[in-house]
Amino acid sequence: MHDIGKIAVSDAILLKPGKLTNEEFKAMQSHTVKGGEMVKTFFETLEDDAFLEEAYAIAKYHHEKWDGSGYPDHLAGEDIPLPARIMAIADVYDALTSKRVYKEPMDAEEAFDIIVSEASHHFDPDMVNAIVSIKDQFVSAAKNDSSVIAE
Repeated sequence: MHDIGKIAVSDAILLKPGKLTNEEFKAMQSHTVKGGEMVKTFFETLEDDAFLEEAYAIAKYHHEKWDGSGYPDHLAGEDIPLPARIMAIADVYDALTSKRVYKEPMDAEEAFDIIVSEASHHFDPDMVNAIVSIKDQFVSAAKNDSSVIAE
């Protein structure tokens, strides 16, 4: 759901095998704002404000970075909603370990090394420490291993 706004981005951009141009990258970045708007539109009739707030935060802010260099609003540190800080790590892990039109997947160890190296820059260092402390469960859940859910 965090990338719901990508339905408003051209497939020519989403499926492009090479590097995006600056214009294409800006169009890709727009998925966060569009996603937040979609969440508000789709879920505004729910009587669960907490769910709406968290879903909106995830869709809109999952590309913000701990140091403020992310997008769309250049939020930094704890100004980034907690659900978005958690999703940022899961999203990057998924992107690194999944095959894409422009790259082959990397293994879990390499992905974790990158995530750890980005603590305090891209990611909330406390969230990185939390994910590292449950690394085996995280990797298993990412592989859709239902046995981890039972634990």
